[in-house]
Amino acid sequence: MRPSLLAAAALTLTALPAWAEDVSVFAAASLKNALDEVAAQFTKDTGDTVTISYAGSNALAKQIIQGAPADLFLSANSEWVDEVEKAGLVMARGDILGNRLVLIAHGANAAPVQIGTDTDLAGLLDGGKLAMALVDSVPAGQYGKAALENLGLWNNVQADVAQSDNVRAALALVATGEAPYGIVYATDATAEDNVTVVGEFPADSYPTITYPAALLRGAADDADRAFYDALSGGAADAIFQKHGFTVTD
Repeated sequence: MRPSLLAAAALTLTALPAWAEDVSVFAAASLKNALDEVAAQFTKDTGDTVTISYAGSNALAKQIIQGAPADLFLSANSEWVDEVEKAGLVMARGDILGNRLVLIAHGANAAPVQIGTDTDLAGLLDGGKLAMALVDSVPAGQYGKAALENLGLWNNVQADVAQSDNVRAALALVATGEAPYGIVYATDATAEDNVTVVGEFPADSYPTITYPAALLRGAADDADRAFYDALSGGAADAIFQKHGFTVTD
């Protein structure tokens, strides 16, 4: 090849943009609105894309352990990240967010409820259902059951609980009126117009709600690490706080 052609070829190569990378994320359903926004900002800043699969933390952890391809895992509690770590699949992890547990009611103008040991939750339901995520496996359901047990309310409403695969599904039951009340995270309530937060559970009635982020063994691209780091950055913090999450220092 003549020198002039070599120079032209080199110029063409240097003019080509770097290949964009894709980050595959498995994330708790309660993160959807905020995390979608964080991912969009990351893509705008870097050109790398982020593909997010949302579900209950329990289901996602089991899929990862069974070999589902994911670069990051964001759970609504530490338990399911612990399980993934026990399987040898976690390279790095850190707690990034917190949340609160609330009682929601169908409609935009539902009456407030003072939540305590003397709350007549069964009377409020009046034969209807209390929507919750799966109480023995999905974090939102586990937190909710713990709160009801600690307040002495669980036995009176256990038979009336309608369990859903994840907290957003429980939210939808209340939004559509299929259940008059539900227990969700405070951040979920803002995702639907047709629900009202009628009460907040005492913080000491359930374990501290913590969202860990884990960088998984399958993460091979620089973009994977960059997105993991970005989750604790200032831009992401502002988005998460706007959606009602607390940010872990």
